[in-house]
Amino acid sequence: MQLFIDTAEIDEIKSLNITGLIDGVTTNPSLIAKSGRNIISTIEEICNEVSGPVSAEVTATDFDSILLEGKKLSSIAQNVAIKVPLTFDGLRACRTFSDDGIMVNVTLCFSAAQALLAAKAGATFISPFIGRLDDIGADGMNLISEIYEIYDVHGFETKVLAASIRSVQDIVDSAKLGADIATVPPKFLKAMYNHPLTDKGLSDFLTDWEKTGQSIL
Repeated sequence: MQLFIDTAEIDEIKSLNITGLIDGVTTNPSLIAKSGRNIISTIEEICNEVSGPVSAEVTATDFDSILLEGKKLSSIAQNVAIKVPLTFDGLRACRTFSDDGIMVNVTLCFSAAQALLAAKAGATFISPFIGRLDDIGADGMNLISEIYEIYDVHGFETKVLAASIRSVQDIVDSAKLGADIATVPPKFLKAMYNHPLTDKGLSDFLTDWEKTGQSIL
């Protein structure tokens, strides 16, 4: 399973990218607004830092404007994936971008029917928002299962990108279901390697080692 970091904060991306565990980055208008920076320069800097796909989302909603914004964003770097909403115009634009060899992340997916259309439109990634479904009492993980059942039966190559992650367990459950990617807020990525028993075990080992009076170096 690949892990994309879900942020537009350059310092966070740099600090996590040095681990070698980050496969890509996802951004959205809310994250760009939170960073307080210009979208073009932000995406350019992220692409210079990360070699994997970097999702840059359009803010337009009509077909012609989506194309104009998408082409502007895709011109920043070869690893930019244009992020479009799962709407009629968004799917039309997805087909156009895909036919031009541009990666497309179709976002705001909440049903298997939507995911089917995104795959037929040539989406590189489909982003089911599992957390937002759970928030309204639906089953986000079931949506991932349904999407995979459809994609496997029909041989679609669109990758499933679990989005709207609410916990480390969401990441684990998505991985168990076979999600290709999870887009993870930095706080959850950091939480993945933290465990109180790991900390206690390390402390015990170091205490015992100190008693020996030895040094490896």
